[in-house]
Parts: sequence; structure tokens; C-alpha cells
Amino acid sequence: MSSKYPMLPLSAVATVRSGYAFKSSDMGTVGHPVIKIGNIDPPRVLFKDCDRISSEVVKKMPSSERYVLCEGDILIAMTGATAGKTGRFPATNEVCYLNQRVGKVYSRNSSLIDYAYLYHVLSRQGFADEILSLADGSAQGNVSGSLIESYELPIPPLPIQKAIAHILGTLDDKIELNRKTNETLEAMAKALFKSWFVDFDPVRAKAEGRPTGLPNEISDLFPDSFEDSDLGEIPGGWHIGCLSDCCEITMGQSPPGDTYNEDGDGLPFYQGKTDFGFRFPGRRIYCASPTRTASEGATLISVRAPVGSANIAKELCAIGRGIAALISRQDAKTFVYYLIGTLQNIFESYNSEGTVFGAINSKDLASIMVVVPGAKVISVFNVKCSSIDELIKKNTEEAENLASLRDALLPKLISGELRIPEAEKLLEQAGV
Repeated sequence: MSSKYPMLPLSAVATVRSGYAFKSSDMGTVGHPVIKIGNIDPPRVLFKDCDRISSEVVKKMPSSERYVLCEGDILIAMTGATAGKTGRFPATNEVCYLNQRVGKVYSRNSSLIDYAYLYHVLSRQGFADEILSLADGSAQGNVSGSLIESYELPIPPLPIQKAIAHILGTLDDKIELNRKTNETLEAMAKALFKSWFVDFDPVRAKAEGRPTGLPNEISDLFPDSFEDSDLGEIPGGWHIGCLSDCCEITMGQSPPGDTYNEDGDGLPFYQGKTDFGFRFPGRRIYCASPTRTASEGATLISVRAPVGSANIAKELCAIGRGIAALISRQDAKTFVYYLIGTLQNIFESYNSEGTVFGAINSKDLASIMVVVPGAKVISVFNVKCSSIDELIKKNTEEAENLASLRDALLPKLISGELRIPEAEKLLEQAGV
């Protein structure tokens, strides 16, 4: 990395220390979260599926407070293909501990380095690749704290560091706000789907002589009684069908490897869950000669390791054998997406059948039994929640544009190529 500012090794301003070597027998599902490599999802650190340790284990740890994590801590993966990926620890009410092979960055000189600036430098595109290149070459490459500390970074004057961190942090804050807004919006749609099509709340209310709380024109679309079915009690007049009754299913197929590229030639190509984001997959590679495609608005579902993760195609795309595309048979794209979200218990059975890699074939996927509501109810749900999905799409696109702006500004700011007033003007133009 070239820069107009002085270059110093990370060791001049910070130290990297690995977490505690917890035993597998120490781990459970109750107690304090343990942050592992898999919890680092740049630029964040996630708590999903955390292993936990009991208070008894903590009492046996020497200097246990050394491994406690605080809001804003910079964490770096130190093992495997993901070595170098960096995340910032979020605020939490829980006491969390750091596992071995995850490094925590400690500032050594606050008069020389701004910790927020340091985070942005270490989280920049390319840092992980540079750190991974330092790995020891074994099948499961490792990098030590001292190797990470040998990484050289530009050290502008402290006021400039703080200004850079403020500019980039402003973009990060807006991106995070969009993410949280999208989570709230999706939770609203999921709650409505569950109320109408899983718990059957409007039907139950009518059967018990209670108001549904819905406008009359919507309430009138729901039955007022239940009937028995192979899936248990369902609203009268609705029926049990296969997933293929609700949607057309296209199983992905991987074209020859020589048709793949990173140059934008052909269609965006998605191969599995690794390409999925919160709602929409991210462009990573393209395929010049796709064999199977999915149209805009199709629900994309991973059919291999793990089965059941879902996204929505935001454009015409190519799909590999790790993905199936589901197209609504009655133009109810939103309904199909949320329907898939209620089938996770079924999909999980394909992930836990004892095979190394879980998978579901086209026949099994198509034959999954679902409750099929009346067409008018589906249509009303689709209309109500399509507006939510449009907001989610808008927020996602804005966040992607802001992330691109941040990634473009960062190297120019830390190299001295772009001055602070110029960067502030670009933020103003972006409406941030």
C-alpha cells in the first residue's frame, strides 16, 4: 500500500492477542457466548448459533477478564481460508468471551493511533488477502499475532485519522441503519404471514365469534371454521397440496467451469448459500453460458449444505446445482418467499440425516406438503407485503451504493490522495 503518510508496522501502534483455548467439552447451549471465527461476518460479529460456556468454566479460567469482549473491539480471524477477515464487536448485554484463533487488536498508543481509524484500515478490501498470504502454508493455514503485527499501515496525523474515521463511520452508520430497518420490515411481514397462514388467527377469531381486527373486505376472505387434514386442523375450504402446486421449481445446474468469470461477462451466477445476503444474493462471479436461470423475483433456495436458506433474485441470473428457483404459479412472489421461511423444520431434517453434506432433490422438494389458502387471501397478502419488499429492496440498493462509496473513499483517504473536504463533499452529494 502506497501512501503520502508515514508507514509503520501495526506493532508500533497495536498488539494482537488470541483468545482462550476452550475445550470442546466446555461448550454447551447455556451460559456466556463464545465468539469464534465463524461468528466474524465482516464488517460485523454475529451472535447466531454461538456456543456457550457456563459460569463454572469461567471460574476455572486464569485471568478470565482478559478474554471478555467490549463494544467496538476489532477482531481478526487467524486460521483457515478466512484468515484476515475482520469484524467489529457490537454492543450487547451479555458477557462474551473470545475463543482461540481469533485475534483481538489492542491499541498501544492512543496519542499515535485512533482506534476507529485503525478498524477501517484493517477492514479495507484486500487486507484479508494480504494477511492470508502470510499464513504458514499448511492445509489449515494459520497466522500468528506477530505476523499480523508486521502488516504496515499509513499513520496520518491524529486529527486526520479522526476525520477519516468520522467520514467512514458516517457511511457505516447509515448502512447499519438500513440493515436494521430491513430486519424490522421483514419481521413485520413474517409476523403477518404466521398470523394468517400458520396460526390462522383470523379464522380462529371468526370461529369463536370474535372480531378479526381486519377491514371487513379482508376479514370476509377468511373461513369461519376448521376441518381436519393430513397436516392437522386447517381452515375450512383451504386444502393440502404440494409445494409444486404453489410454484414452478427449477433445479440449478452448473455449467462448465471455463464459462465462469469475474469480468461481468454473462449473467450473475449463484451457486449456493455462500452467495446469499440478508435478502438478495451478492454478485461474485458471472457465467457466460448459463444452463439454468432464475427470473427477477424468484425465490432462490439452497438445496445443498445447508438446505433451506432463501433469498430473492433481484435480476435475471444463472443458478448452479446448489440452488433451486421457485416461481409462483399465481404471481404471488412475496407469498412464496415467506412460505419457504415456514418450512425450515422440514429442510433441517435433510441437514441432519447423517450425511456429510445435506441435500434435497427435486422430487422431495416438489412433494413437500403445504397448506394452500384461498387465492384471494394469497393475493391480498402479496399486495400488502409487496410494498414492504420494495422498501427492503430500496434500502438494500442504497446500502450497496454507500458501501461502494466507502470502499472507494477508504484507500484514497488513507493514502492521502483524497483530502477530507473533498470526501465530505462526496458524502453530501450522496445525501449522507
